[in-house]
Amino acid sequence: MIILGIDPGLRTTGFGVIRKQGAQLYYVASGTIKSGDGGLPARLKVILDGVAEVARIYQPECAAIEQVFVNVNPQSTLLLGQARGAAICALVSAQLSVAEYSPTQVKQAVVGTGRAVKAQVQDMVARLLSLPGLPGTDAADALGIAICHAHSRETLTLIAGAGNGTSGARSGPLAGLRMKNGRLVG
Repeated sequence: MIILGIDPGLRTTGFGVIRKQGAQLYYVASGTIKSGDGGLPARLKVILDGVAEVARIYQPECAAIEQVFVNVNPQSTLLLGQARGAAICALVSAQLSVAEYSPTQVKQAVVGTGRAVKAQVQDMVARLLSLPGLPGTDAADALGIAICHAHSRETLTLIAGAGNGTSGARSGPLAGLRMKNGRLVG
């Protein structure tokens, strides 16, 4: 399975493509989409077109994107949300399912703690994907999002299928569980 991770940003949007085969993760590609310094509509179009091009080239089976966190500056949060929206539109237009993860969930999945710093994420992404060096921070974040989805996807599928028992009753190992704030709860 090929997974595309997106780390949205108005100036720089990171992308990371990995392949999951069994329990093994393999690096496919990563990079950034730079939107330049033009007006907001033009920059959003660069993000939309860039993410669409990445999806066209690498043909992922699914995608994951980081959720917007609330900044101290509400204007920055709004602009980031618009960049994220452009990326999501490109993914949905490419017929991809799009999962969303918080920065804390991504750090937890990649590093083991939700309070990891960018350098720790870069280092663990490089280790998990057997890279010869450290990827840039935006590309590392995008690869981390893809890794998070690779680890979470099977659990989410099990949860979705837990209600497939007879008479609408839940059966199986995850019967009665649901996701709340990125955690399984009863």
